[in-house]
Amino acid sequence: MFISTAFDSGNIEVVDADSAENIRLRIRKDNQSEFYQWFHFKLFAAIDVEHNMIIENAGGSAYPKGWENYQAMASYDREHWFRVPTSFDGEKLTITHTPEQETVFYAYFVPYSWDRHLDLLQWAQQSSWVEQTVLGTTLDGREMNMLIIGEPAEHKRNIWITARQHPGETMAEWFVEGLLEHLLDEDEHISRQLLDNAVFYIVPNMNPDGSVRGHLRTNAIGVNLNREWAEPSLERSPEVFHVLNEMDAIGVDMHLDVHGDENLPYNFVAGAEGVPSYDDRMAKLEDSFRNAYLAATAEFQTEFGYEKEAPGQANLTVASSAVAERFKCLAFTIEMPFKDNDNLPEPYQQWNDVRSRKFGRDTLKAILDVVGQLR
Repeated sequence: MFISTAFDSGNIEVVDADSAENIRLRIRKDNQSEFYQWFHFKLFAAIDVEHNMIIENAGGSAYPKGWENYQAMASYDREHWFRVPTSFDGEKLTITHTPEQETVFYAYFVPYSWDRHLDLLQWAQQSSWVEQTVLGTTLDGREMNMLIIGEPAEHKRNIWITARQHPGETMAEWFVEGLLEHLLDEDEHISRQLLDNAVFYIVPNMNPDGSVRGHLRTNAIGVNLNREWAEPSLERSPEVFHVLNEMDAIGVDMHLDVHGDENLPYNFVAGAEGVPSYDDRMAKLEDSFRNAYLAATAEFQTEFGYEKEAPGQANLTVASSAVAERFKCLAFTIEMPFKDNDNLPEPYQQWNDVRSRKFGRDTLKAILDVVGQLR
């Protein structure tokens, strides 16, 4: 038996792997941080033998309630992922699986590799509608990429989509992939209508370093980027610094910041009700978008989500609140589950990469329904 994490986004520490019945593991913390929850490892094992993989420090993770009713993901080919039996006793997470092949990968959610990220950029660049730009570099020296989709014009709205500030929330980049596939389809009438009225500025991965390092929530030096939007710096958070500078230069009419939520088994949005400049216009825009989202896809709901912030009490270090206040625009955080969407349960796959992509695709219809109201 052998366990490896020597690859993009690998994360697990082996305590003891002498017996298939009792493989003892621990999740490695984000660098210079107490956050941890993301895991991704490869098991070389005996075929047709039940393996019990016990993550001993699960109870101390960033979101221990996230393990309740959670099922780990596995893959033989790194293309198709499926859920495997998983239990949590309040302290230890136990993954039980009988491999059918010599090697199998396990992960907290379907990984989205740096190579796939680069492939996505190059694929999108083949469209005559797309320009790929580099906004700057990260602390580890990786490029911060942005895709500009559409031809800028005075009458067009500037729509920004950022994803994966928290690198372990890989469903966010799967969401962007599905949105791009639909938006760049020249035969799709929604795309043509949108690009007649808007330009999209899309940052598919806000946290390249954390993604490659196998972090849950932070960048290379343990900084939570979604708490840096008030005063980002090149020393701590160049990722946010570069994106916010570009927003200032271009302007923002709408911003969607895409995430995953460890605890809640639903798709939902968090608005900007608590920002100081929140007014009737912004409230009507938010209502319009929520209603358009409900009409666009059955995967979305408004019953469950975060508690709304009290007037004037917004955390302006968070992206959607900071952008809403700075640009007086419609801004939402979009959240997807790590478990399943309990409103539309699918026991075998639960929430996964395919559904995340479809959710991204369907989001375009909701954007189209409100684009004319953004100014």
